[in-house]
Amino acid sequence: MELQERLNDVRSRIATGERQAGRPAGSVQLVAVSKTFEAEAIGPAIEAGQCVFGENRVQESQGKWPALKAERPDIVLHLIGPLQSNKAADAVALFDVIETVDRAKIARALAEEMKRQGKTTRLYVQVNTGLEPQKAGIAPDDTPAFVTLCREELGLSIEGLMCIPPAEENPGPHFALLAKLALKCGVEKLSMGMSGDYETAIAFGATSVRVGSAIFGVR
Repeated sequence: MELQERLNDVRSRIATGERQAGRPAGSVQLVAVSKTFEAEAIGPAIEAGQCVFGENRVQESQGKWPALKAERPDIVLHLIGPLQSNKAADAVALFDVIETVDRAKIARALAEEMKRQGKTTRLYVQVNTGLEPQKAGIAPDDTPAFVTLCREELGLSIEGLMCIPPAEENPGPHFALLAKLALKCGVEKLSMGMSGDYETAIAFGATSVRVGSAIFGVR
């Protein structure tokens, strides 16, 4: 299939998932993950009406997105990969949403940069639901206290939680845990589900799904 056909297929599956879960149409946002793809490959998705994209790396994004966003001011760009504190200034300048706030050092750096740049970037806390040592994210038990720290000490508005379940495990329990934590923390957004499991994520309450290969093809 061409990219636009694959994009339409994903949109159709999201709509079906919403109906099956008894959720309103349009309640799940599609974040098209364009990491490693050049601007020329992203163009057809923009032409097909996709305006929300996800990227993993700040430096890679700086090479392609400023020009695309200048042409299309309605584009919303999410950072969904790990963020180093020395890239906080660049991340705040370029991204509209940062989904990978995972430690106090990053939260403080973002708070300082948003104040300095006079910009409010939407933030999610990344939760390591599988407690995988090689993966970023706050431990589930530590998440409520970390959200409180971000809000009360640093003045950050945390709007959601994000997770990446272990690849070899059933994602359902991880999505259920994230939804439970969101209620406990008083956040409304749940970023969960990727190309292989986004339909499951919708059933567990995802408000956004991060889909890359099912749209852009294998990297």
